[in-house]
Amino acid sequence: MRVFIADDSAVIVERLADLLKEIPGVELAGHASNATEAVRCIRQIKPDAVILDFQMPGGSGLDVLRAIRPDHPNLHVLICTNYPYPQYREGCLGAGANFFLDKSSEFEKIPAILRELTGNFAKSAVVSR
Repeated sequence: MRVFIADDSAVIVERLADLLKEIPGVELAGHASNATEAVRCIRQIKPDAVILDFQMPGGSGLDVLRAIRPDHPNLHVLICTNYPYPQYREGCLGAGANFFLDKSSEFEKIPAILRELTGNFAKSAVVSR
């Protein structure tokens, strides 16, 4: 499973990239530091999953999600934020995010989520053959 990261914090991108290395079947497909670049790269790379920061230069993770979801209905989207307000959660989930995580308290859930998605991804690949 190929995962794309969109976050303007180099520390977070590095931390996520390190987490991805530890998950069998998962590879980092690329990363972007702003919303415009994220949309362009996701459309070009066509990853299987995206980890989006909610607050980025040039727009929000919600803006990115709204731009990519119509053309990528099967893309797994994890929104990670330091702003876990209910209205943001509702907006992101309503726009098609699969997960909405608080960076300060739920960051460590990301590897388990990706392991589960990788298992489901492998099963769907076998079924579609």
